[in-house]
Parts: sequence; C-alpha cells; structure tokens
Amino acid sequence: MDFQELIRKRYSVRAYKRDPVPEEKLQQVLEAARLAPTAANRQPLRFIILRTEGREKELKRIYRYDWLSQAPLVIIACAVEAEAWIRPDKRNYSDVDTTIAMDHLILAAADLGLGTCWIAYFDTPVLKEILQLPAGVEPIALTPLGFPADEPVEKKRKPLVEIVRYEKW
Repeated sequence: MDFQELIRKRYSVRAYKRDPVPEEKLQQVLEAARLAPTAANRQPLRFIILRTEGREKELKRIYRYDWLSQAPLVIIACAVEAEAWIRPDKRNYSDVDTTIAMDHLILAAADLGLGTCWIAYFDTPVLKEILQLPAGVEPIALTPLGFPADEPVEKKRKPLVEIVRYEKW
C-alpha cells in the first residue's frame, strides 16, 4: 500500500473480532517497531505482549473500556529511562523514542489489515503492578491489536495553515 494511502486509512479501532492475530503478522509489527529510529541509537524501549483471553478483569483495572479486551492482544510500549540519550538540557528522550517506535508499530499493523488504538490514558500504578515493571521502566502507551470489527469514522483534522509556521512562530 502507498504510504499516503496508509496514513489516511489508519484509524483508532474501538471494536475487535476475537480472531487470533497470526504470529507472522505480530512479528512484522514488532519488527517495524524495532527498526524505528531512536536518539543516538540507544533503543531505550521494550514491548510487552499480553494475550487478553482470561485477563478481562485485569485489563478492566488498567483501562475502563471493555473493548480493550475484545482484541486478542494488547501491546504495551515501555521506556527504559536509564538507557536513553539525554539532551544537553537534561531532557531524557526515552518517551520520545518509545513513541516513535509505537507509531511505526501502529502503521505496520494498519498496513497488514490489523486494528490498533493508541491509548495513553490508563491506570499507571495498576499497570506497573500487573506487569511487574521494575523501577525506571515507564509505560508510555498501549494498544489493542486485532482485526477490526468496526468501520472508520472520519475525524476532522486542522488544516496545515493552522499547524505549520515558517522561520519563526
């Protein structure tokens, strides 16, 4: 698929079929994330794959909407802060690097006919407890991964003139 078509086609899926994600497709989306650029090539990120079957109560504690557990998989993108490049002004880039990798993953999923929904609003302490995350590992975003059971709803996007500046603000 043409890249421009892909970025127009991708949408936030909020209903999933229970059909399993073929392992080959899962590996392809994970490979896309692995290949994402990171500051100074530090790669300060980890992905945790959760199979949802039998984990509905745990997932409901993490995120309040039931459709998260409809998908057969949930992928959690975590930043490993100690492994990240740090800008001269002390800005740690682990969250930026993890976000870029998650975007690659989500676009690869759409290209393979899989649905995702970027989720940043979740119960962080509960997620850390369930996943047994060590100190210094921060969950940045999560997404269900599966075959869509809904249709895209067109969302209005701001025109370029509202979001682009040249030379100065």
